[in-house]
Amino acid sequence: MATERPRHRWRFHRAGGFDQVDLSTGEDLLALDELDQKLWTALACPIDGIELDPKTLELVDADKDGRIRAPELIGALKWAGGVLKDASSLLKGSAKLPLAAINDTAEGKRLATSAKQILKGLGKKGAESISVDDTTDTVKIFAETRLNGDGVVPADSAEDDDIKKAITEIIGVVGPEKDRSGKDGVHQEKLDKFFAEAEAYSAWWKTAETGADTILPLGDATAAAADTLRALQPKIDDYFTRVRLASFDDRASAPLNRDPAEYAALSPKLLTEKLDEIASFPLAHVQPGRPLPLDNGLNPAWIAQIHKLQTEVVTPLLGEKTALTEQDWASLTARLAPFEAWRAAKAGASVEPLGLPRVRALLSGSYKNTISDLIAQDKALEPEFEAIATVDKLVRYHRDLARLANNFVTFRDFYARKKATFQIGTLYLDGRSMDLCVKVADAGAHSAVATASGAYLVYCDLARKGTDEKMTIVAAVTNGSTSNLLPGRNGIFYDRQGRDWDAAVVKLVEQSISIRQAFFAPYVRIGKLIGEQIDKFAASRDKAAEAATTSGVEGAAKTAETAPVPAPGAPPAPAEPPFDIGKFAGIFAAIGLALAAIGAAIASVMTGFLGLQWWQMLLVFVGVVFFISGPSMLITYLKLRRRNIGPILDGAGWAVNASARVNIPFGASLTQLAALPPGAERSLADPFEEKRSPWPFYLLVLVLLAGGIYAWKTDRLTGWLQALQAPPPAASGAPSANPSAK
Repeated sequence: MATERPRHRWRFHRAGGFDQVDLSTGEDLLALDELDQKLWTALACPIDGIELDPKTLELVDADKDGRIRAPELIGALKWAGGVLKDASSLLKGSAKLPLAAINDTAEGKRLATSAKQILKGLGKKGAESISVDDTTDTVKIFAETRLNGDGVVPADSAEDDDIKKAITEIIGVVGPEKDRSGKDGVHQEKLDKFFAEAEAYSAWWKTAETGADTILPLGDATAAAADTLRALQPKIDDYFTRVRLASFDDRASAPLNRDPAEYAALSPKLLTEKLDEIASFPLAHVQPGRPLPLDNGLNPAWIAQIHKLQTEVVTPLLGEKTALTEQDWASLTARLAPFEAWRAAKAGASVEPLGLPRVRALLSGSYKNTISDLIAQDKALEPEFEAIATVDKLVRYHRDLARLANNFVTFRDFYARKKATFQIGTLYLDGRSMDLCVKVADAGAHSAVATASGAYLVYCDLARKGTDEKMTIVAAVTNGSTSNLLPGRNGIFYDRQGRDWDAAVVKLVEQSISIRQAFFAPYVRIGKLIGEQIDKFAASRDKAAEAATTSGVEGAAKTAETAPVPAPGAPPAPAEPPFDIGKFAGIFAAIGLALAAIGAAIASVMTGFLGLQWWQMLLVFVGVVFFISGPSMLITYLKLRRRNIGPILDGAGWAVNASARVNIPFGASLTQLAALPPGAERSLADPFEEKRSPWPFYLLVLVLLAGGIYAWKTDRLTGWLQALQAPPPAASGAPSANPSAK
């Protein structure tokens, strides 16, 4: 009875608000198939937009669908760990693989032997390790050799010039097949297809050559003659049909020759033989039993084509004729019918551009066998090349696989404040740098998902000057202010290779950034609201004044125009009613009462406030501030604690399997604000500093002075001073200091 494999003992750590597995030993990597995938941080990721060697990612992507899934990562780890003596060597992430680290299994021995052959070919015989640079160079060198083991032979893989020419011609007919070096070549399947087409084409021509008198009555000129006859056949058939109708009934002749009104309609036009109206008329005048003239009396639009028919078809097959009877026409079509049938049965048309002589030359020689032998020789090298490719795969896995696992199964690098594989660079914008930058395909589609992250997101289009390279990124803003973040602003993006890109903001997803911003948010909104209302009021007043001025001027002009001129001796016009000062006095009184009520209310509040102890005033001030800013700060605090990078990555094609939180301290570390370097000298003298007006200070002094006078006049100042000098209240149970208590 087989013993059950013992369960692996896992270790976890807490980061980002969830448990993440530790992958610190080779056994951890090889046992990932035992770990419940509900505990994996991610279950899939795209191979595009990942800061890892693209070749490694393509190798891990076993089904070549552009995505890496959990089973593919497990399979890659199993294979790499299975050919190494200790899977823990994968955790080193070294670009150099010691040959001694490869185990002694059958596959391991093949890999070690192939690695030694690679090093020997590179002039490194006796080297104890092999690197990614070594395998990359070897693949390149091998691809540039005459044969490379893929069963595809380019033209330059042949040593004979005639064979090279044949391969080039074959590729031109059946299409190219790319070999491992990227060159155009041909493999056995396409070679067989070409020669099958060539055989069919040659056999088709053999049929014509055997029955040449019947199929090719005019030899090489038969095809041209058949084309000429085919082009004219509908029009000539039309003519003889009209002649037969006229023979059937004389009355048909006139209408069959078209209505004279149609000729009358043409008379005003500038006539040419190319007019469609002329071409639509019969080939010749229709009369009972009349043959088709070949020289005189033809429709001008068809003279050239009929002359060509006479030269290429009628004369060679029927001799010299000036007219063509219906029997002659039937004879011509019958003579060329076998050719038309043969042409319709054409086979091997793809090789026709080579010409029959060249096709038969390729068939008669040893071209097919020679090229087939060359393909077989190339195919025989497949194991050797596959061994080299497998060594390259192992070296890349040795360098990259553990890092991929630690950014897939767990987000170790991200929460250790190292660059995670999904962080493709750093965006500098508005006096800050943002490290959480992810590549996206479509900003609109991504934002629909990423909004759920709770993070303030900036989408930027990137372009590198002097190149055609472009891409779109999203950056999470987790620190600072948002007042200057607007679409259209420009910044600079640095990718992981240190290359700079021009960045332009194209879209914002506005969310909370900090508690500090939340504190000032209500005041900013109130100030913005007041400013907007003032702008609206000023605009409306300006508009009303303009309208009043315009209407006044227009009314005065109309009055001047329409006012009657008084007759001599007539009584004067009645005067305008006098200004009613009493009416307006009532209005002013009402306004005064309203202002008085508001002033009384303000005075009452101020009186009550000034009647408090100093520490009570401070508490009232803090309470008012908390009442205004507290709800905004609390809501922002709760939102910032729930920020999650999962939706940001999901929108980019990941399948994040955990609630990967970005709390307030961690978020602040992802966006760095501008700060002077330690030890820097700073001068505060600004030659362009705005001169401050002293009036606000004078106004403050006047207010304080008025408040002091008010407090002195109302004896409140004395009360405050006595309250400050009064001894603290007696402890409970002590004798009362109040004489009246005795």
